[in-house]
Amino acid sequence: MAPAIGRLLKRTRQVRALSATDVARAAGISAAYLSKLENDAVKKPSPPVLHQLSEALAVPYTELMRLSGYPVPGEDKPATADTIGAALFADITEDERDELLEYLAWYRARRQSPRSPAPRVASAPD
Repeated sequence: MAPAIGRLLKRTRQVRALSATDVARAAGISAAYLSKLENDAVKKPSPPVLHQLSEALAVPYTELMRLSGYPVPGEDKPATADTIGAALFADITEDERDELLEYLAWYRARRQSPRSPAPRVASAPD
């Protein structure tokens, strides 16, 4: 299932370390409207707004259109995590990529292993 447009917008903005005010200004919309978009209070933003957001966040316009429920001419495939992820992380450095992969490996290993109880702390003798 494709992520909600609001979640994608917010996550992209956070990954790019942009404030809501900066993104709203770059997209030519109000910060209040961006907040509504990020919280999925707007069910189907207009194509011009999606285009402005795609420019401000460097996310493919077609992906925003597809996630908003608009048909994309010439494309019958659904939005994929690969396409969105590639756009979201297109500007990371090699070191950042390595760190992310290391963290992901650690996170997945932690989730797969059964959680052991926290070690007990010995109390000091009286």
